[in-house]
Amino acid sequence: MIRAIIADPLVTERLIIKEVEPPIPQSNEAIVQVKAISLNRGEIRDSLSGDIEQRLGWDYSGIVIEQAADGSGPAKGSRVVGLLPFGAWAEQIAARTSLMSEIPDSVSFAQASTLPVAGLSALYSLKKRGLLLGKKVLITGSTGGVGVYAHQLAARTGAFVVGTARSEEKANLVREDGANRIIVGELSERAGQFGPYDLIIDTVGGNTLASLLSHLAPEGVGVTMGYSSSPFTSIDVRYLIHTGRTTLYGLYLLEELKGYSVPDDLRYLTEQIAKGTLIPRIEVEAPWTDIKQVAGQLMERKYSGKAVLHLEN
Repeated sequence: MIRAIIADPLVTERLIIKEVEPPIPQSNEAIVQVKAISLNRGEIRDSLSGDIEQRLGWDYSGIVIEQAADGSGPAKGSRVVGLLPFGAWAEQIAARTSLMSEIPDSVSFAQASTLPVAGLSALYSLKKRGLLLGKKVLITGSTGGVGVYAHQLAARTGAFVVGTARSEEKANLVREDGANRIIVGELSERAGQFGPYDLIIDTVGGNTLASLLSHLAPEGVGVTMGYSSSPFTSIDVRYLIHTGRTTLYGLYLLEELKGYSVPDDLRYLTEQIAKGTLIPRIEVEAPWTDIKQVAGQLMERKYSGKAVLHLEN
């Protein structure tokens, strides 16, 4: 038996560590001994709303202890990072080799574990507008997991990047990640200050998303991938139509993965960390036995950046 984090609707605090059957891999899956996991609000939110017991977790890093039977992917003993549709929060997992990459020696398990969901979401969002040199990019949720990486990656393209922050203290963090300008406070009232924008990356949703669409430039793209404010809003389509050739794109990472080489993209991101050109912001590191406490803090927005849990194995 192995241990895994489970969302149990019959338990008051939902999240528990429980013994489960060890993984049985398909031919294209490696067995990975998990060393670190990072948390995302979406998976915590889902764990709180389900009515059946479920395995949790998307992001992981660890060591291959059994190579895939078809010979694909990293060899036994390799340090790897990857993601699963669910169930990554366990001592051992069966992980598809098409969704993992090796980790450079200078990159820690903790650093690597922050990349799959946040790093790939940021990377794929930026690709929706093509070449960004000299273009204007607005990023909401700038101090969140996706926002941190989106800012750093966008700054490397030569774009003019505008970030958002709730306070001057948070603004300093966004500035460190490469923002050229920062909107502090109520976004819907000030978003147009530096627009129009060629690309808007939004994780807030709700009325914030609706208000941002009026600030897209011709041929501009609005990428929506979250709804921390609300999943519902009313959109005035006149802004999209009259501006001309604008796009509102819904980014769902599991669908995006089908159109990219995930091992190559994860390799690129880990190499940027190794070079020091991409810097993870890990605000919390704790043993995985602290899952309930850390997950609660994440949902209450007690910190910026990412939370990483280490497995004692």
